[in-house]
Amino acid sequence: MASAQRCLAQLSRNVLNTSIRPSVGRSLVPALIPTQQIRCATAGKGYKKKDNDASKKKKKTRTSYVTHDLKDAEQFALLDAIRYIRAFEVGKPPTSPKYELHLKLRTPKNGAVVRNRLRLPHPVKTDLRICVIAPRDSAAGKAALAAGAAVVGEDDVFAAIKDEGRIDFDRCLCHPDSLQKMNKAGLGRILGPKGLMPSAKNGTVVKDTGAAVKEMVGGAEYRERLGVVRMAVGQLAFTPDELAKNIKHFIASVKKDMAQLSDRISKDIHEVVLSSTNSPGFSLNGNFRGPESPDPKDLASE
Repeated sequence: MASAQRCLAQLSRNVLNTSIRPSVGRSLVPALIPTQQIRCATAGKGYKKKDNDASKKKKKTRTSYVTHDLKDAEQFALLDAIRYIRAFEVGKPPTSPKYELHLKLRTPKNGAVVRNRLRLPHPVKTDLRICVIAPRDSAAGKAALAAGAAVVGEDDVFAAIKDEGRIDFDRCLCHPDSLQKMNKAGLGRILGPKGLMPSAKNGTVVKDTGAAVKEMVGGAEYRERLGVVRMAVGQLAFTPDELAKNIKHFIASVKKDMAQLSDRISKDIHEVVLSSTNSPGFSLNGNFRGPESPDPKDLASE
């Protein structure tokens, strides 16, 4: 009996012993290892080649905006462009569609941008409601009212904006004496996101409120974006002569702004394009009249 138990114990130890494993012949070992090493090396070599190809194909970023050659481009005299634009606006109210001028610039992508405010000889929009933050009975308040401001005051204006959420104006100016009171009222979080918060940087904190209101009524802001400066330069009811005066005034103002930046960055006008609310753009050649242009009287609205 004892000898049988000893035999079973010895057998169990042999079965549970983890050191006993199937053996592989020595002749097979060298044949397995090199195959695995070659396969891994081949895969690694392919990945490295792919990375090198990707780095070679990487394009260099442009430092300036693309400007196309206008040598073979179709360009129009102003009267011809007006005729085609008016054809796209048939049936629209004369004062609803707006002429818009686009100035394509040769300019680097990084650097100062053209930005200003301009009052055209023939204002495009004259129904702007302007708010002036100043005591209504003060000299600044009276001058603003006389110039055509729609809203003038301090505490009553603050209450209407904060408590009632009423913003019934399109532009906002502030007299320097009322600036501290306006900031204390905390209007920045309401007017700021709408672009209406007065600030000295934007030129909307002014001493001469009357002159500022007169300048702002009929005036408009323009700003360079992606190498293009855009601005509404007329209503469809404008005569060609009125539109031409506005276009010349706008281009002269942009050139003046670019000249002031010449010490920091080089800019010039590459192309001038005229469009409207519902029409495509027409590249202008700089002439008022072409060989087959219509008479300006035929383009005047009745």
